[in-house]
Amino acid sequence: MTAGPRHRSARRPTPGLDGASLVVRAAPPPAARGLVILLHGAGSGTDTPVLAAVATRLLAADVSVAALEMPYRVGGKRPPDRAPRLDAVLRSAVEMLNAHRPLALAGASMGSRVACRCARAVGAVGVLALGFPLNPPRDRPSRAGELAGAGVDVLVVQGERDAFGRPAADPAAGRGLHVVAGADHSFKVRKMDGRPVADVVAEAATVGADWLLTQLSKVTTKVD
Repeated sequence: MTAGPRHRSARRPTPGLDGASLVVRAAPPPAARGLVILLHGAGSGTDTPVLAAVATRLLAADVSVAALEMPYRVGGKRPPDRAPRLDAVLRSAVEMLNAHRPLALAGASMGSRVACRCARAVGAVGVLALGFPLNPPRDRPSRAGELAGAGVDVLVVQGERDAFGRPAADPAAGRGLHVVAGADHSFKVRKMDGRPVADVVAEAATVGADWLLTQLSKVTTKVD
């Protein structure tokens, strides 16, 4: 299948961000509790049902949300940009948003890898990994090292049927795991699983957003 217009993000590049697009939905300043940057998967944008539901819950709790679309998505290209460029774009986006603290990251699949690689460097208080792609196909190396090297607390929300495998929880390292029954890597379900996809999305988003709010609250409580 060749790339076409349907792979292009509707967003325009943000100046100074290497062709990426950054859209911020800010909570009211007096009540703002922090900022979460959303990072998409390799074949989707930041408007997937789960990421959108996470954003809705965060905004309702007075947390600002920034959706970061990588250059290849904005330009309608495939495959994704290489890891160094993806990581550099996230670091640049954080610099642009420097006044928004505390900061947490929420990534889907590829986006969770970017988040884990950059979390410590950008000063994030936690990473929500929605469908961490632990074991890629064709005997390529595991991404366990990226997850273990995050250097901050991480919550992995993984579908029970995720073809990329399932990371183990490691409380000593600050890594939690929530398994969504019946869901696959993209949090889709089959008829035989016996649950509506809306329930799966709501579960993943609620668990993820609640965890992010807890991480942000730990920091604001210390500051207060």
